[in-house]
Amino acid sequence: METTPLNSQKELSVCKDGEDCQENGVLQKGVPAPGDKVESGQISNGYSAVPSPSAGDDTQHSIPAATTALVAEVHQEERETWGKKGDFLLSVIGYAVDLGNVWRFPYICYQNGGGAFLIPYTIMAIFGGIPLFYMELVLGQYHRNGCISIWKKVCPMFKGIGYAICIIGFYIASYYNTIMAWALYYLISSFTDQLPWTSCNNPWNTDNCTNYFSEGNVTWTQDSTSPAEEFYMRHVLQIHRSEGLQNPGGISWQLTLCIMLIFTIIYFSIWKGVKTSGKVVWVTATSPYIILLILLVRGATLPGAWRGVFFYLKPSWQKLLETGVWVDAAAQIFFSLGPGFGVLLAFASYNKFNNNCYQDALVTSLVNCMTSFISGFVIFTVLGYMAEMRKEDVSEVAKDAGPSLLFITYAEAIANMPASTFFAIIFFLMLITLGLDSTFAGLEGVITAVLDEFPHIWSKRRELLVLGVVVMCFFGSLTTLTFGGAYVVKLLEEYATGPAVLTVVLLEAVAVYWFYGITQFCSDVKEMLGFSPGWFWRVCWVVVSPLFLLFIACSFLMSPPQLRLFQYTYPHWSVVLGYCIGTSSFLCVPTYMTYRLIITPGTLKERIMKGITPETPTEIPRGDIHLNAV
Repeated sequence: METTPLNSQKELSVCKDGEDCQENGVLQKGVPAPGDKVESGQISNGYSAVPSPSAGDDTQHSIPAATTALVAEVHQEERETWGKKGDFLLSVIGYAVDLGNVWRFPYICYQNGGGAFLIPYTIMAIFGGIPLFYMELVLGQYHRNGCISIWKKVCPMFKGIGYAICIIGFYIASYYNTIMAWALYYLISSFTDQLPWTSCNNPWNTDNCTNYFSEGNVTWTQDSTSPAEEFYMRHVLQIHRSEGLQNPGGISWQLTLCIMLIFTIIYFSIWKGVKTSGKVVWVTATSPYIILLILLVRGATLPGAWRGVFFYLKPSWQKLLETGVWVDAAAQIFFSLGPGFGVLLAFASYNKFNNNCYQDALVTSLVNCMTSFISGFVIFTVLGYMAEMRKEDVSEVAKDAGPSLLFITYAEAIANMPASTFFAIIFFLMLITLGLDSTFAGLEGVITAVLDEFPHIWSKRRELLVLGVVVMCFFGSLTTLTFGGAYVVKLLEEYATGPAVLTVVLLEAVAVYWFYGITQFCSDVKEMLGFSPGWFWRVCWVVVSPLFLLFIACSFLMSPPQLRLFQYTYPHWSVVLGYCIGTSSFLCVPTYMTYRLIITPGTLKERIMKGITPETPTEIPRGDIHLNAV
């Protein structure tokens, strides 16, 4: 019988069920049929090797034992991989470290007990966030597919999760890039001798504008507004020209031009795949840390900085008895690390098969958490300075949350520092680079999913696909570019993504740990890394992580956020609209399950069993497998 050596171009046309074979130059792990036994010629990682003669003469083999060749052929088109390990790590760090680390974590921390908040935050990270983060890296690296097609190899009935993730990614891109457009507008406005939000002598200012940094006696009343507040609300957002969600007003052409420039940068950064985006992140992922360090040193030297730090870290131990603190800690670590958005699956799928993703998960998670912590010092040293200048308590200065903390409070503090123009430029440049990394990642997750699901259509047309995705996201952003766009951003941020992502990741965890099986999942890890996860990871994956997600989701449903922005209270119908937008993505999951059951032949039990059984063998690049054949 003829054997096919590794360098042969001869194709093998038959792959029997339950056997390992090779197709398109890739070794495939066969999916054994029920009742099949593993033969002695099959090595522990699921790939067939020729048994040694000592295995016994009476054993039947399709390949003679005297040979040492593997049945394979040259792979014609290898999957793209990262140029360097650093490209992958910086891309993941850039994705995980975003604008939320700068404005959300410091605010959540001081609101929930200061230094005491670090205890529930650390516990939630160890038992909930990091295990989910590690899980997605393993899934992506082992199966080497995006968030849609990967379910053929894991649990086909849950394929709707992939489509839901793509829709959520579109919603995020529709509002997240608008925040970067605001930052870009500030950046452009900073190239002046005097920053425009330092005085009340501008066309957009009102009679209530009061500059308490000016010389002389200044009387501050309840109706007073600062120059920075009026610049943000009346010049950048022009929110006074909107009546609310029911009539958001026209589109701001200035912000439209800014977001067009943002999307142009995004397109030319990701249009060629991870080979180009992996190089861009060496700038966009590292520069924020340099700028953070500069701002931290500058903030620490300001008068009153110690007041802000004390307010930031002062522990309030009684807060630990409140359920809301633990909910906020769980939500913060989950949305900060970012499992469930398809990004980690996509990035890890471009890794080499034996890359140590366990180490990557620990390093990137630690960097992300430390960045959030350090950002708190950067913010609160400046808030302490503001309180000193205003002669107010830090709690009064720090009452702003979200974008207002950056674009009003922090911007005003920078404007009244020496060398204010320089610090304004680097600060808003940092915000843009933080946002760009996350947008690169979010869109790459969607693009990889589409490429892997429809390779016959898009594999040779990646540039066209990226252009289509970017243009679609631009048009989706138009509602957030109106004069009332800030109201839309707040609505999408609270309802369109949060609950849907939590539900999707909960189903993803159930599908992987319970249906695909924790035993099989740990076996996959051992094939790649050479060691099996310990009991801690197994318990976290099977029990703790699903409970962690269920805890956050139920807490959100029982006490949904009260929407209020500036002096505008959202109408009740807007909450219903928010839930409808969020549900629109999640509906992909039950819709696909129903569709799958309908088109699958057999009894209901047979259809369900086929739906939860992997239908496509896992493909592993031949060059990544090391066998000791005798």
